[in-house]
Amino acid sequence: MRCIGKTERVNNAPIVAEQLVRHFGEVKAVDGINLTVNQGEIFGFLGPNGAGKSTAVRMLTTLLRPTSGTARVAGFDVVKQADDVRRNIGVALQDAAIDPLMTGFELLELQAVLYGIPANKMKQRADDLLERVGLTAAADRRVGTYSGGMRRRLDLALSLIHQPVVLFLDEPTTGLDPMSRLTLWEEVRRLNREGTTVMLTTQYLEEADQLADRIAIIDHGRIVREGKPADLKRTVGDPTLLINVSRAQTDSAKTVLARFGELRPTAEGTLGVGLKGGAERVAEVVRALDEAKIVVEHLELSQPSLDDVFAEATGHRLEGAENAPQAG
Repeated sequence: MRCIGKTERVNNAPIVAEQLVRHFGEVKAVDGINLTVNQGEIFGFLGPNGAGKSTAVRMLTTLLRPTSGTARVAGFDVVKQADDVRRNIGVALQDAAIDPLMTGFELLELQAVLYGIPANKMKQRADDLLERVGLTAAADRRVGTYSGGMRRRLDLALSLIHQPVVLFLDEPTTGLDPMSRLTLWEEVRRLNREGTTVMLTTQYLEEADQLADRIAIIDHGRIVREGKPADLKRTVGDPTLLINVSRAQTDSAKTVLARFGELRPTAEGTLGVGLKGGAERVAEVVRALDEAKIVVEHLELSQPSLDDVFAEATGHRLEGAENAPQAG
């Protein structure tokens, strides 16, 4: 049975933030975001390191007080009703501290005690969670012997011990190998199918695209785009033609590409254009580059992606988007 808390709720949306701001001295880490996460959805918060994702989550989970603005989570004010918020949320943070000398089962028992779960239910709940995250065989091993993927799965189990209404996952797969990422993704999907609302922060494009029903793209503390991934990608329009040329020919290549569409932000060393007409015009571009005596080292046509959405909104590509481990 889910814990709802004694205070009456006033809003059905599990997460609502209005003009939420957090300053650290002169730095505006979160600069007036408005956000609504609906019941039963996986909401992705996508952005590079330092964009304000984790700061926003820390405010929503009562770990940081907002400089200004308001937020309600599970129906409760994050400042005035912080205890009610904590009783109704699960939190798995990127930098969670887990005692390496305790076993996985001992940590789950301790977490159950902290949430006031009766002793007669504690063991069954811990056993169930260890099984669902694939750690039953390692339950009596010290956490210091766990791999990175095992620690993240244990952290997820710890966040679920009290059956929260809302689950916050802050960069849950950072540093994990592809198979561990797939395992964690499937568990997040299963939790969501069972009715848990999930807010997921990530810097990985594939993760947001695969998991999230809706996403908000955040950059420099502000939300610059919000919507369903498919809808956001449709707004970009034309596919992106990417080419690599020598540095000496970069300016000449830009001049040629500009005849075929709008130049787009790309990673350093690559040029990109929104190619009007798509694949049918690739040969025409190649001929024009050849006539200008430009040597193309690599050419690739890609359909609109979340990285294109991010680039269109911010003027630069998502940091780390290319070097995320692929998950099959």
